[in-house]
Amino acid sequence: MTPLQVSHYTATSALGAGLASHWDALRSERTGLRAQPYEDCTLACWIGEVQGLDQPLQGTAAAWDCRNHRLARLALHQDDFIGRVAALRERYGAARVGVFIGTSTSGVRHTERAYAERAGSGTLPAEFDYRRTHNVYAIADFVRNELQLSGIASAVSTACSSSAKVFASATRALRAGHCDAAVVGGVDSLCLTTLHGFHSLQLVSADICRPADIRRNGISIGEAAGFAILEPDRGEGPLLLGYGESSDAHHMSAPDPEGRGATAAMQAALQRAGLRPDQIDYINLHGTGTQANDQAEDRGVCALFGNQTPCSSTKGWTGHTLGAAAILEAVISLLCLQHGWLPRSLTTTERDPALGAAILLQSRSQPVRHVLSNSFGFGGSNCSLLFGPGR
Repeated sequence: MTPLQVSHYTATSALGAGLASHWDALRSERTGLRAQPYEDCTLACWIGEVQGLDQPLQGTAAAWDCRNHRLARLALHQDDFIGRVAALRERYGAARVGVFIGTSTSGVRHTERAYAERAGSGTLPAEFDYRRTHNVYAIADFVRNELQLSGIASAVSTACSSSAKVFASATRALRAGHCDAAVVGGVDSLCLTTLHGFHSLQLVSADICRPADIRRNGISIGEAAGFAILEPDRGEGPLLLGYGESSDAHHMSAPDPEGRGATAAMQAALQRAGLRPDQIDYINLHGTGTQANDQAEDRGVCALFGNQTPCSSTKGWTGHTLGAAAILEAVISLLCLQHGWLPRSLTTTERDPALGAAILLQSRSQPVRHVLSNSFGFGGSNCSLLFGPGR
């Protein structure tokens, strides 16, 4: 594929708001996960909660108020992202900048509260607005309004690969002429549905998540929002060199144990980028910390890259942010490119000897030219992104 320029990007997570907070956390090896309850959830677990989301949206945004949109707005106001989009509007026109946003649960916390407050007859509160809050498309519509854009807008919801697939969707839209530039991103916020839902699947760890560790026993759930700008290469930023998608449909929630879907996605990303496996300097693993996911991804990585390519999971910093995981880890991958840095798998203390990939147990500085970022969703909805330096 013709590479696309990633001309600007930002992320907000439990590590803080904006790129500086994330880079500082990576260098200082500071996790954003805490052993604390989320609101009235009584589960024993660690969560990655974003601070500063208590104030309702005001003015014209009040009708959209929910935790997910508060998180989106907080992220949009970091790193002059709104200013960079304003420049895009000037360059291409508001109708020629597309918006592609991934989410898993959207504003479901708003619906949870509405059901808790319903009248004895079962009637939901009069102010409850599903279309502008819980509806999956609401986040794409909200972001488009916040950025004063009027072009194509799309929401992608493929579980944990949602905000990786927006890069693929935007690339196709650009190629088809539906837009001249695109804002891509992902937003997912904490809610009881995901905490209790993953707990019912026996996938939530009472300990901090430990990807690839011999004692790993589940995920730590976090929340995040991140955004990036894609446009034709003008020599002003790193590049999206390739993407790969696959759907192995092995099981509703369990990955193909042989990692065939993961392998197919990674291989497709390499092919689109015109790169060999030995040209990849670092792989940001999906690396959730569950037994099945880590083993399946490890088999896929080893089948394609062998056991020499450095790789790690950054979920020990942020938790698994579900529909926002891919954009958050894409931003981390871009920071690795920018700073020449390979982050270790932070909470991994003893690597599972049954895994063969070159899991980093120590962070290190080195030149980085090509980074692959993996995101694999429920139902085998897989996506890999490949980034490289600009000209």
